[in-house]
Amino acid sequence: MKIAFVGKGGSGKTTLTSLFTAYVAGSGHPVLAVDADINQHLAVALGATEEEAAALPTLGEHLPAIKDYLRGDNPLIAGADAMIKTTPPGRGSRLVRPFEDNPIFAECFREIGGVRLGVTGRFTEDDLGVACYHSKVGAAELLLNHLIDDAGEYVVLDMTAGADAFASGLFTRFDVTFLVCEPTRRSVGVYRQYADYARDFGVRLAVVGNKVTDDEDVEFLREQLGENLLCWLTGSGHVRAAERGRARPIAALEPHNLDALATMLSTVDSTPRDWDRFHRQAVEFHLRNARSWAGEDLAAQVDPEYVPGPPALAGR
Repeated sequence: MKIAFVGKGGSGKTTLTSLFTAYVAGSGHPVLAVDADINQHLAVALGATEEEAAALPTLGEHLPAIKDYLRGDNPLIAGADAMIKTTPPGRGSRLVRPFEDNPIFAECFREIGGVRLGVTGRFTEDDLGVACYHSKVGAAELLLNHLIDDAGEYVVLDMTAGADAFASGLFTRFDVTFLVCEPTRRSVGVYRQYADYARDFGVRLAVVGNKVTDDEDVEFLREQLGENLLCWLTGSGHVRAAERGRARPIAALEPHNLDALATMLSTVDSTPRDWDRFHRQAVEFHLRNARSWAGEDLAAQVDPEYVPGPPALAGR
């Protein structure tokens, strides 16, 4: 299952991503995580030191090699240089499993806290003033288009803050999107913006309250979010200790907060995967990019008879 975490900047999105990821891994499930947030704090939240996090390889810097590997021998793609972030897989493309051994994972991912983690990369001095962050996130989008996860496998992304994810088709790549919402009007406003954008694309959006301190906070979230409020987490000494460099096992998290994580995992597990829709939306955004900036000729990369998924993977 593919899961995204979004929300207003400062809402605790990365913290929730790390807690959920640690909870799933601690429950004995394999987890592949990607930090696709411009601030790149997920590695530290999962237990890495600042020095270890700074030394991680990035998906952005390996993008040419990622393209070359995923292209495989797809006859509709002239070469890796012809691939863009939305290029969908077709017959001959390499599909990847999230926990297999392949050159992408060997070069770009490292194990942190029992989780296979990749990072999109920070802005460099050469990027400032001349590049947008989607040049980094594009590698994650391309990888997700070719990633075949199955039942009991979890792929978790910490996304950019606010509604910036809608600047690409990345927001359609997930089975469940958790929006982290503080009990404030500004945070609720980001939820409403996200919900409005996502509605026409069938995005499964669930809201998780965060930084809840009392019944008044809960009542505010219920009034504003209604049935879309899935659960909420309260202030956490466990989280504060981790932020001070004193990480504790996920089982030491407060009981109410553990219950919230269990509810989130149950929501993910009960969501069906629709490979047809997943691929159809990938094709739709690829064609949008071809028309708007990449060139109409890239529309020819679409294989009309192809749908990814475990059956396609079995025949690779």
